[in-house]
Amino acid sequence: MTEINEGSPSVAGWGREDVRRIADITERQLRSWEKQSLVEPRQTFGFSDLLAIKTLKKLREVKIPPKQIQRAIAALKTRLDDIDYPLAQLRITAEGRKITVHVGGKMMEPISGQLLLDFDFKEIETLRSFPTRSEPAPVQNDESERIAEYWFQRGLALEETGAPVEEAVVAYRKAIEANPDASGALVNLGTIAFRMKRMKEAAEYYTRAAQADPHYPLAHFNLGNLRDEQGDFEAARRHYQEAIRLSPRYADAYFNLALLCERNNEVLQAIGYWQRYLKLDSSSSWASAARKQLERLKSTVRSK
Repeated sequence: MTEINEGSPSVAGWGREDVRRIADITERQLRSWEKQSLVEPRQTFGFSDLLAIKTLKKLREVKIPPKQIQRAIAALKTRLDDIDYPLAQLRITAEGRKITVHVGGKMMEPISGQLLLDFDFKEIETLRSFPTRSEPAPVQNDESERIAEYWFQRGLALEETGAPVEEAVVAYRKAIEANPDASGALVNLGTIAFRMKRMKEAAEYYTRAAQADPHYPLAHFNLGNLRDEQGDFEAARRHYQEAIRLSPRYADAYFNLALLCERNNEVLQAIGYWQRYLKLDSSSSWASAARKQLERLKSTVRSK
């Protein structure tokens, strides 16, 4: 939850001058955002308006174009039930020049709806649930394994506390130095590279992780995301399917497969994947988005 410590609003809310002062923006900026329909034109603003303005300011500070923000807002309103003011209701950030939204412990690309790997607490716990190897490495001595595990956990702790990403990278690399087959550290290094748009490096780390542990579904899920990002949909499909083969209850892989099939006009396949996803996740906000997509596709089929 965002806390505002710059003073309390009156019963009616904040006036334009107060909002400009709190958000540190000019009247010209505010009027521009109102004209672009990013902010509702008002003389008095509520708390939700203030949160939206502060989110908007952060996106503009990193040069996210207004039209891209507009498209993201429209997509989020369509995909997520009970969301009519995304800039205020959701945690929206920028990864490079791309907008991402954080919902229910996951990170989503708002235009495509693709789920991405996030390093929030819930995802870190998921990472910890995957072993660094499916079988012990006979050539690795106990001391090396202990050192690798220490540095892997150190990297996770740094991610949890929001430390500079360079510190986590150092920790994960030390884990790999101790144990070249530490697949968890390899995956996390790949994800850091992916988020920094170093796609070749990310692919190398993910591939090494999959080779180090052939039974590691997260490595294939992330390779699927990477190939999807690069437009290699068939490679993405193969990796998502491999993640599901290794872990049949991998809901996120079904979610992204459904989206991939939709983009390729494979309506019946998409319906099947949405249905499988909903069997695994029937109550989260992501389930609500999946249900809407499923009903839309079913309506398309019935109308033919």
